[in-house]
Amino acid sequence: MKTLTLKGLQRCRGSVDLPGSKSIANRALLMAALAHEPTEIKHLLRSDDTERMLEALAALGVKVCESTTTQVTVVGCGGQWPLQPASLYLGNAGTAMRPLTAVLAATLAAPVLLTGDARMQERPIADLVDALDEGGADISYQNALGYPPLLISQRLQGGTIHVSGSASSQYISALLMALPLAPQASRLVLTGDVVSWPYIELTLTMLRDFGIKIIQVSQQEFHIEGQQQYQSPGEYWVEGDASAASYWLAAGVLGGGPLRIEGVGGKSIQGDIGFIAYLQQMGGKVTVHDEYIDVQGGQLHGIDADFNAIPDAAMTFATLALFAKGRTAIRNVANWRIKETDRLHAMATELRKSGAVVEEGEDYLIIDPPEQLKAAQIATYDDHRMAMCFSLLGFSDVGVTIEDPDCCAKTYPNYFSELQRLT
Repeated sequence: MKTLTLKGLQRCRGSVDLPGSKSIANRALLMAALAHEPTEIKHLLRSDDTERMLEALAALGVKVCESTTTQVTVVGCGGQWPLQPASLYLGNAGTAMRPLTAVLAATLAAPVLLTGDARMQERPIADLVDALDEGGADISYQNALGYPPLLISQRLQGGTIHVSGSASSQYISALLMALPLAPQASRLVLTGDVVSWPYIELTLTMLRDFGIKIIQVSQQEFHIEGQQQYQSPGEYWVEGDASAASYWLAAGVLGGGPLRIEGVGGKSIQGDIGFIAYLQQMGGKVTVHDEYIDVQGGQLHGIDADFNAIPDAAMTFATLALFAKGRTAIRNVANWRIKETDRLHAMATELRKSGAVVEEGEDYLIIDPPEQLKAAQIATYDDHRMAMCFSLLGFSDVGVTIEDPDCCAKTYPNYFSELQRLT
């Protein structure tokens, strides 16, 4: 197995241009494909997840013309797919599997099988399938009940649809993207405590950019007219990944800065920009501008906070806790368990290797840092965020060895080369 050892990193300074957001990039690609006119997408993230979406769109007959690797023109087909593949393989890309399940249910011309890798077949999707079935679709499980692969064989019609928001906001975003294409008007009702609400707001903002009208009746209810048409904005810029910004914000604090993070700032439509407020609460010195962020070090102390709104970025606090004075508690992150791996258990297991005392609950971690960090070899579980989070231990005297660092290709292929450049 390939490993990478980082040790005694002294500074982190300079300027880094973030890759495009995975969440925005895959939504933009699919919305552009659903429009009738071409859309030029700029600052597109090229990673494993976006490649799975691009492959799926190509299999459906959508023409994508590359000007550069990060600038493409999607020739939309208005939801009338030129090709009807029998199956689509989506790897472990949740940002492709969830929206395509809903959108293909709304635009179906022939049955299609959606499948993925071994981990994707362990990631639950029953809440989304139940909602689509309630709206008239017919989706059947081809292996384990509640998990991909899925066979979609009957079209979504609309009507009153209920969906639980307690496991993943991606189910809600998928329905918000699909229901405007249904033949009937829809009433979408969210049940339970909705997680990652900022991602739903991101989806609603992007839908407005692509000409879709959705009426939010209350905090957990939407009215959506059917037979709407996606409209190209002409050009669409994919802002930098706010989740990825968390690693540089943390590195800038640990390495003293000054570090400028380009591509995301106060104008961001991503909820993970909220990471900054928690980092400032922890002692980080951060200044936010409209389109970039400056970080200049800080002295860290533990915090106790509810991170339900920013679960991806919250992972970075788990390793920052090892450099903080006192206890850190990361709460209300139950959906870590259904991500690329069971992140709650994986994070607890790997933190303990560094000497930390960690309490793992059903939806929380409580971390007491050790007096002296231990050198550790960290398993990454084929999870990009595990690798990037634990890279921060390179700022310790004992250092860290990261197993399978190339798993970062899912969202940030050149992360470690950038870390080397800036440190």
